[in-house]
Amino acid sequence: MRLILVLFFWRMITNPVNAHESDGALYADEFLQQVAALRDKALDHSLAYQITESLTTEVGSRLAGSPGDAKAVAWGKAKFEALNFDRVTLEPVTFNRWVRGEEKAEIMAPFAQKLAITALGRTVPTPTAGLTGEIVHFETLSDLEAADPALVKGKITFISHRMERHKDGSGYGKAVGARSSTAQITAAKGGIAAIIRSIGTDDNRTPHTGAARYDEQVASVPAGAISNPDADLLVNMLKRDTPVTVKLTLTSHWGDEYTSQNVIGDMLGTEQADQFIVIGCHLDAWDLGTGAIDDASGCGITMAAAKLIKAHIGPLKKTIRVVLWANEEYGLSGATAYHDAHKHELNKHILGGESDFGAGIIYGFGTRVAEAAMPIVTAITDMLKPLNIKYTNNQSSSAPDLIPLRNAGMAVFSLKQDGTKYFDYHHTANDTLDKIVPAELAQNVAAWVVVVAMAANTEHDFGFGLSDPSN
Repeated sequence: MRLILVLFFWRMITNPVNAHESDGALYADEFLQQVAALRDKALDHSLAYQITESLTTEVGSRLAGSPGDAKAVAWGKAKFEALNFDRVTLEPVTFNRWVRGEEKAEIMAPFAQKLAITALGRTVPTPTAGLTGEIVHFETLSDLEAADPALVKGKITFISHRMERHKDGSGYGKAVGARSSTAQITAAKGGIAAIIRSIGTDDNRTPHTGAARYDEQVASVPAGAISNPDADLLVNMLKRDTPVTVKLTLTSHWGDEYTSQNVIGDMLGTEQADQFIVIGCHLDAWDLGTGAIDDASGCGITMAAAKLIKAHIGPLKKTIRVVLWANEEYGLSGATAYHDAHKHELNKHILGGESDFGAGIIYGFGTRVAEAAMPIVTAITDMLKPLNIKYTNNQSSSAPDLIPLRNAGMAVFSLKQDGTKYFDYHHTANDTLDKIVPAELAQNVAAWVVVVAMAANTEHDFGFGLSDPSN
């Protein structure tokens, strides 16, 4: 008997989660009933939509480093205070500003036509009066990479590859390299500028912006994205085996150093208040639209989830931390600054998740946690089933602002949204509030309530030291 007791308590110490495999041992029945009730209540709650509407209406455009950035920081602080978060903190984030300038493109020959274009973030400017050059066409980035520099020298490169539409957004990864790398590859081969087909799935005449790679030590050229219909137009002209000449005016440029803020709201825990469940969104947005799906909706979802948990269940064991990250779009500056500011306490960051893929219905739940935490994951999955959310796998990567924390070893989760239409509007002037369906946004909140509340109310952790060498 003594040996049995010794083995039992040794198992409790070395593997505390697996020592109790029933949900009843992991969570009190009363707590599970509260979570289920709040999950159902959230489906009819409008708080996330109200927050999203507030940010897009009262602030709107908020490119990092612009006047809208400062307005967004003030909005975030005030909104956390109005929602009665226990602690609101501003942490400085310093970066070089990128400033959008004039954007024009027109085909000069063989058939004069205007093109809808937007500069790619972080790219260098054309002369103020613009530049004119002959188009050299490549279907893919790989084709440009393999091209003889003599073919590119003195010309404007054009990549026509079209992004594929997928529910999970996987077409983005296959296409976005053209946005990232074309300007530098073109410069290396002697080209004078670059044009890409927008990284988007729509057929609207609204070009998609987004960040290109930039390094002061690496040559680059002015680069812009044209809308899908305009890319089709350009392809059709090129089929005629007649030189196509385009004039570009893209005066976007780097400005001075700027200090923004990560805005942090904490719902403090009880006996484990120094341990954090980290959730949030990025507060900045590309300036063409009002940043509704990217990423005001993520702010609305995560701020509302934390508020509803506190209001309807009460303080939980761990602190729920909502971070509104600065300058995700062209630098991950807020993510890096947060990691550096908290590097002495990273092991207190127990689990993290970011909402940054719009406001579509959530259909999947993924994690990247220690094996010992899987019974908690199973309990959470069971609570998500009434929302038609299925568990996917334990190889989740979560979202961009968590990359530094994830690489440092923090466990993460991902609530996977239906992104079928997301890239119709992503980084365009059409990223506006009307694209959000309130009922779908509420379903997101219901899912986040479940995951965050159950993660914050367990005495166990989810494993630290899960390094991710892929990023």
